[in-house]
Amino acid sequence: MTETAPKIRLYVDAALSAGAAVPLLPDQAHYLFAVMRRARGDSIALFNGRDGEWRAEIAEAGKRRGTLVVQQQTGPQVSLPDLWLLCAPIRKARMDVLVEKAVELGVARLQPVLTRRSQGERLRPEKLRAHMVEAAEQCGGTVVPELAEAQPLAQVLAAWPKARRLLFCDETRDAPTLAGTDAPPPAALLIGPEGGFDPDEAAALRAHPACRPVSLGPRILRAETAAIAAITLWQALQGDWQ
Repeated sequence: MTETAPKIRLYVDAALSAGAAVPLLPDQAHYLFAVMRRARGDSIALFNGRDGEWRAEIAEAGKRRGTLVVQQQTGPQVSLPDLWLLCAPIRKARMDVLVEKAVELGVARLQPVLTRRSQGERLRPEKLRAHMVEAAEQCGGTVVPELAEAQPLAQVLAAWPKARRLLFCDETRDAPTLAGTDAPPPAALLIGPEGGFDPDEAAALRAHPACRPVSLGPRILRAETAAIAAITLWQALQGDWQ
């Protein structure tokens, strides 16, 4: 009988190779042993963003500690498209949805951008990072995207890399559609706040040499919906969905 793949996946920082011992963090041990009721001898899938996915066996199980022993590789390391997602913070529940779907869809970097009309609560990077890790564990990915520090829009534009095209989703309806825009990687998508960018911010974006305004179509979308649509359209254009 062929052994089924482990249903539980964990992201770890340790290097993964056959025979390596991987200590669990306290919250990981609590999750495995108290929540999921796993015990010694059970199999877990591990990934670290570098070495692909590996099967590991629980060798030690305690209330707040444990050790896994890596057995064999079960999947290769899969790289992400060279796409960044920049977004203005929004309310927590909706920001969680945006982050989760961005990870599932496969962006390489997430950058919160502070704008004049940003309405989100104070960002907690550690919470966002934990949510990104959980999303990668759940969706079968082998990479957790980079989380960049939140910065004001003007600061982001001042330090923007020349070689990376920045597509900002423009709600004014006079921009070309993203579906018809040629923007090969490296690229980035910018999703503004509810109500859009203020006039000065929109002018600064339009004047920036790396920026290109794009439309997502005839409907006004909420920020998290716009992010999902923009990522999907860009990846489809680049062949990621073929």
